Amino acid sequence: MILLLRVDHRLLHGQVVFSWVQNLKADCILIANNSVATDELRKTTLKLAKPQEVKLVIKNINDAIISINSGITDKYNLLVIVESVEDAYKIAKKTSQIKQINLGGIKPRENSKNISKTINLLEDEELMLKDLLKNGIEIEIRQLATDNKILYR
Repeated sequence: MILLLRVDHRLLHGQVVFSWVQNLKADCILIANNSVATDELRKTTLKLAKPQEVKLVIKNINDAIISINSGITDKYNLLVIVESVEDAYKIAKKTSQIKQINLGGIKPRENSKNISKTINLLEDEELMLKDLLKNGIEIEIRQLATDNKILYR
């Protein structure tokens, strides 16, 4: 069961491990990212950051979608982490299990608009999020699981 889809440009780090994994009681983390899936050094680094009792799976976006749709992930309490709104959008549009997206950290880029302390969106990302909202997916802004939930509208 997918507990949450989180967008965080840092992927797996202390806030995710100590706040989100514990709060959600996740027993598996799926990092869906095309570049990390083929980068052995980054994969090794991410494996070192995960809690010992939690399974870590790293897949490219397409393989993550296939795994989610196949049902193979259903046996886990799954936290899915992606690096970008675009990746979250692809997964949410091509699977039926995503009910909630957490915007945790999106760094500033040229032409991005700051909408909260840690969230900076480009115009096309805002359009993607609005499309997901129309499809009934809740989008929230929170760095930590214990922070107050701010709904993106």
